[in-house]
This record gives sequence, structure tokens and C-alpha cells, in this order.
Amino acid sequence: MRVYFIGAGPGAADLITVRGARLLSECPLVLYAGSLVPPALLQYCRADATLINTAALTLDEQEAWFLNAQRENRDIARLHTGDPALYGAIAEQMQRLRRHGIDYEIVPGVSSFLAAAAALAVELTQPEIAQTVIITRAAGRTPMPPNEQLAALAQHRATLCLFLSGRQLADVIGELKPIYGDATPVALVHKASQPEQRIVRGTLADILERAAGGDWSLTTLILVGEALGAGAVSESRLYAGDFTHGQRG
Repeated sequence: MRVYFIGAGPGAADLITVRGARLLSECPLVLYAGSLVPPALLQYCRADATLINTAALTLDEQEAWFLNAQRENRDIARLHTGDPALYGAIAEQMQRLRRHGIDYEIVPGVSSFLAAAAALAVELTQPEIAQTVIITRAAGRTPMPPNEQLAALAQHRATLCLFLSGRQLADVIGELKPIYGDATPVALVHKASQPEQRIVRGTLADILERAAGGDWSLTTLILVGEALGAGAVSESRLYAGDFTHGQRG
């Protein structure tokens, strides 16, 4: 018996990995985060699979499903949005699985911050502009560690990708503006890759006005940095005629 933590991808049904879709088609029991995983992803499940929406379940209640499957020797597909390694709450589940001697495997998925970059048609790392991407979130009911305050991370002026921070949009902009400057590009991407996808672009000076009236809670990515600017492109050395490497002398 094995539990497969499967990254469902950012939402579009065809952005799940081939391995993830195959495992969904094989596992007799599927636990999925129904508040976030679009129903279209369940099309890959086998016809006779037992589907359990975990949105209202506690960790103890999910553990009970793991233990029941262990007794019945049934594999479980545990479906999470995006990539399970980012804000997936899988560490606590894996800890309990280890406690009970239950085997598990992680199947990576396409993260929503990558789908957001694709929707914006930007490269988050550009030569001489930004070579670092910081993935973080604003403090909410889950506090941030003392050394990961947003103002401190912003000092690097790297490309910022903020998860789970739409409700704190005004606070986020207020913290970043003195450090990045008013003219720094910002983009909000809601439900990246999904039919309901919404995008608002602007700068730290005007993004609040541009985004006014929209619901940016839960599944919104906030992206900040000079790499988002249309005129920011600086050609890399990789394809320069005088740049030699193992494939081009």
C-alpha cells in the first residue's frame, strides 16, 4: 500500500503531469482538496474509485482514511493543487504516514507561479535585471518566521511571487513600495490557467486602483519586479555569437 501525493498543477486539466494522471487512473481511493482542485481534474480517476473531498476534514480524519486503506491494502492518490512542495501542507501528513509505517511518494506538479508567468508571457529571471525569484507569502493567520518578513526579503529587489496574499494586497503594496519604488511593475493573476483566469497589471503606484472591486482572495498570485516590465529584456550571453560552450565552439 502506498500514498501518492500528486501535484494537480495550477488548475487546467491538461497541465497535470502524465505520471500524475496515470496514478489517478490506477488508485482505488482518491483524496482531493475540493476547495482548490477543479472538478475537471477528477476525470482522470478510475470509474470505480472512491473520491473523498478533504476540504472539511481535519488531519485526524484524513489519517483515518490512510489507516483504513492500510488495513485494506489499497493505494491512495492524495491530490493537491500546484506542486505539493509549495504550501501543500504535506509535511504533517507524511509525518503521520511514517509513524504508521505507510509508504508514500511525491509526484511533482506545475506550480501556479509558473502558470502565472506563462499567462503574463514573462521570464522571471532575465540577465542583468533579475536572476533570483523569491517565493513567499504575506503574514496572515499563519505567521511568518522572524527572519522572513516581507520588508526584509524585498531588500533583494528580486522577482517576488507571493502566494496566499490577495486579502493583504494593500498591506503588501504598502510594504513593497518604499523599497522597490512606485514604478516597479506588478501583476495579479487569479486562478492561473483556469477558465476563470483574471489578470491585472500595473505598478506599485497604481495597482490598487486598477484592482479595485475585484476579489483577489485565496487563489491569486502577486508578482512584483522589474522582470515583469515590457521593456526589461536584456539579451543573455547564451546565444551570443562569441559565447562558446560544449555544444558550440
